[in-house]
Amino acid sequence: MPTSTASPPRSMSQRVKQNVARLESPGRIPGVDLARGLAVLGMYVAHLTVVTPLEWSRPETWLGVVEGRSAILFATLAGVSLGLIGSSIRSVANGQDATRARRSPIMIRAVLIWALGLLLLSLEVPVFVVLPAYGLLLLIGAFMVSWSTRALVITAALTAAVAPYIVTMIDGAGPPERGGAGEFFADVFGWNYPFVLWLAFVAAGIIAGRLIRGGAGPTALLLGSGLTLAVLGYAVFGPVGNQVVDRYGADLPTGSTPWLLSVFRDDPHSHGVGEVLGSGGFALAVLALSVFAGTTALRWVFWPVRVIGSMPLTAYTAHLVVWGIWIMVTPGVGSDIHRLHGFLALDPFWPITLGVTAGCIVWALVWGKGPLERIVHALSSGAAEWNEPDIQNQRGHGLERGL
Repeated sequence: MPTSTASPPRSMSQRVKQNVARLESPGRIPGVDLARGLAVLGMYVAHLTVVTPLEWSRPETWLGVVEGRSAILFATLAGVSLGLIGSSIRSVANGQDATRARRSPIMIRAVLIWALGLLLLSLEVPVFVVLPAYGLLLLIGAFMVSWSTRALVITAALTAAVAPYIVTMIDGAGPPERGGAGEFFADVFGWNYPFVLWLAFVAAGIIAGRLIRGGAGPTALLLGSGLTLAVLGYAVFGPVGNQVVDRYGADLPTGSTPWLLSVFRDDPHSHGVGEVLGSGGFALAVLALSVFAGTTALRWVFWPVRVIGSMPLTAYTAHLVVWGIWIMVTPGVGSDIHRLHGFLALDPFWPITLGVTAGCIVWALVWGKGPLERIVHALSSGAAEWNEPDIQNQRGHGLERGL
C-alpha cells in the first residue's frame, strides 16, 4: 500500500517549518542524531587541534577524550542505524525476499561510502580517513542485521577478546611501504581502523539500536552496560597492558607472556583489549545519555549538534575538503612547513567548525536532508522499494542519512 506524501511547501517559511519538524518526526530518535553529531565534532577536535593525551587525574587534559573514541563512537553508530532499520523491516516483512530487501540498499550505501573514502584519500590530508573502513563495516553489517541478539553478543565478545591479538600480529610487521602493496591494502580496507576488530563495535551498535527502541528501561540497561565495559577497559585491563608497554616497550616477542599482557593496553588507536572494552563502553554510554537528553528540552539546546548528526556524511566530508583546499592555497603548508603541524598552527578548528556547522544548519532549514545523504539515498533507494508505512516511518533513524 503506497504511503501518502506531504505536499511541497509553497513558501520559505513553510519549508523551514517543515524541515524543523523533520528532525522531530515520530519515527526519529533525537538522541541518535545528537550522538552522531558529537562523534563528528569529536573528530573535528581530534583532527584540527593539538590535543594533549588524556589523563583522568588532570582535568586540563580531558579534551583528549576525543582521541580514538570519536571514531569508535562513529563506528558504533553505524551498527545503531543497522539495528534500528533492521528492526523496522523485520517487524513487517519475513522470509528470504525480505532479507534481500534489507541487505541490498545497505550494501549499495556501503560501497558508495567506501568509494567516497578512497576519493577523500586523494586530497592527501594528513589524517586517517575513516570512510573506507566505515563502508566495509557497513557492508559486513548488512549480513549481521538479521542475526539474533545472542549471536551478536557472542560475536562482539569474541571479537573484543581475540581480534586485538590478530591485529597486533599483523601490525607487528611494521608500517606498509609507501606506494607498495601494503599501503594499497591499508587504504582500500581502511586498516587504520581494522575491520576484523571494529566489527565488535558494529555488533554492539546493532544491539544498542534494538535496545533504545524499547524505551527508558532498555536504554538505562545500555547505559549501565556501557559504563561497566568502560570500567573494565580503563581500570582493569588497560592499566595492565600500559604498565607492560611502559616497562618493556611495544616490540616484544610474539606469544611471550609480556606480549600477551601488552595487548591489554587501552591508549587510543592501540587496538588493545582495554581500548576495545573501554572505548566501546564509552560509546554505548554516550549513546544512552544522548538518547535520554533527546527526550528532554536539552534536545533544543543541542539542536545545532543534532543538525550535524542528521547529515554526518556531508559534515565529515566537508571538513576534509575544506582542509585540503586550505592547504593547497596556503603558501608553505605541505611543502616548507610540515603538512599537519603547519596546518594546525593556522588555528583551523573554529573557522572550519563554525563554517561547516552554519552551512549544515542553513541546508537543513532550506533543503532538509544533507546533500551527500541525498545522493547516496537516491543511488541506493532503487535497490528495494519498501512501501509499508511502518518501514517508511523508520527510515529517518539512520540509513536514509547516508550512514
